[in-house]
Amino acid sequence: MAERIHNKAKGSKAGSGADKRTAKPAGAPSARTKAAHPKQQQQGKPQTSQRNLKSTYRQQNPANKPAASAENVKSGDRIIVTIKRIGINGEGVGYYRRKAVFIDGALPNEVVKAKVIKVEPGYLNGEIIEIEKRSPQRQEPPCPVYGICGGCQLQHMTYEAQLQAKEEIVRESFQRYARLQDIPLRPIFGMDNPWGYRNKAQLQAGREGEDIIAGLYAAGSHRLIDISGCPIQHPVVNHVIERVKEVMEELQIPVYNERTREGAIRTIVARVGQATGKVQLTFITSTDRLPDSKRLVEKIRERLPMVITVAQNIHKGKSPLVFGNKTVILWGEEQLEESLGDVRFALSPRAFFQLNPDQTVKLYNAVQEAAGLSGSELVVDAYCGTGTIGLWLAPFAQEVRGIELIPEAVLDARDNAKSSGVANAHFYEGRAEQLLPDWVSRGIRPDVVVVDPPRTGCERPLLDAIVKSKPKRLVYVSCNPATLAKDCQVLLNGGYHLEWVQPVDMFPQTSHVECLLLMVRK
Repeated sequence: MAERIHNKAKGSKAGSGADKRTAKPAGAPSARTKAAHPKQQQQGKPQTSQRNLKSTYRQQNPANKPAASAENVKSGDRIIVTIKRIGINGEGVGYYRRKAVFIDGALPNEVVKAKVIKVEPGYLNGEIIEIEKRSPQRQEPPCPVYGICGGCQLQHMTYEAQLQAKEEIVRESFQRYARLQDIPLRPIFGMDNPWGYRNKAQLQAGREGEDIIAGLYAAGSHRLIDISGCPIQHPVVNHVIERVKEVMEELQIPVYNERTREGAIRTIVARVGQATGKVQLTFITSTDRLPDSKRLVEKIRERLPMVITVAQNIHKGKSPLVFGNKTVILWGEEQLEESLGDVRFALSPRAFFQLNPDQTVKLYNAVQEAAGLSGSELVVDAYCGTGTIGLWLAPFAQEVRGIELIPEAVLDARDNAKSSGVANAHFYEGRAEQLLPDWVSRGIRPDVVVVDPPRTGCERPLLDAIVKSKPKRLVYVSCNPATLAKDCQVLLNGGYHLEWVQPVDMFPQTSHVECLLLMVRK
């Protein structure tokens, strides 16, 4: 994992997972083909033998000189690799003559014959030809499109092994980026049932022959893969998507064609409230008008009584963002009621909310433990979003101040505070690295700072502002162990001590791992 990140091209974000490797679907049956005979080389040059399938790929010349280095490996060559661990993107990581090799679908302790598909100065990418030694942790993926749609990376691995691998990903990140060889790592919070947990689906609409499908684009392509029966989606969400496709077929609602840029419906978004079982349904369209919207709403109401909102979001541009700026409620309630513990939320179609509520409660309980509140503290929640963490902590603090750059999120946070009857949480629009020093200059110094940044981590000016404001406790929630470890190193140098790290498996069957850590001022 770490080696691959280290050797990415300059300018890319460490651990972002943006680099896509071409490989056969993870967990799919491997083609057991015999190695081809080596091509004859010109006299005096080494010739390659592929008959020896032991732990190294030997290269010999007529004079029986020692094997060549890994630097001579070319795309298309066959190599034998022992897999050491799982990388940050779910790939198997091994070494060929001390050079890192990344192989999708390979598991720790497996010995695989692989074809080299990419050669970089610091690493190789390979695809499995044959698994010579199979891991007992390997299992048959239950999803028929696993490895094609790209949504999951670890279905071919037992769940217990997934949890172990994710702990190792966190440990490796801190060893590499924070130079901490032995971190106070707590056991990961897993799920009793690691399936059917996602409360929201946003699927691209398209056609496969004459049929309407809803799904994701295969990695590195414009081929749409239907995943409307996805096993990690909530069953109610899957049911709604299936019935909606049927209604669209009956009414001949035109779906958007990416190639011709014709049609109306681009994306179908369904979100279920865990507490109520009610569903918010949104059609994202490339046009101002949704054809036959009246009959569409009527049939949805007839067949899907759990749907309480049918909305249209208009997205005409070529932006990679899913939603456009304008949303119209075609029928029903403007917001979906949801709750986490005692905190209530009113979610508009565009509002962000955690996708796995059960694991979110575990995460927020750990945040509360880390904050160590007695009722007299001022808590600053940077990157507060719609206020979920701040509102969770508010009953245990004297005051919570949330900071968020996106105006709509600030308004949602204020609405959520009202819905929950929370009077001691206040939310501010702006940048934390500017507001925090301003408050400190006016004598408003936080006792606890909580940060939950995007994958790229905290901006350096914010880390500097935190160090200068000297809160007693810092609680850092992260969706990227690599950037978490890098930021941790900055805070260690700024006078903080790492107390503990808690991984949380927010998205089973994927390579994603959430973490939070507690740092205290020395």
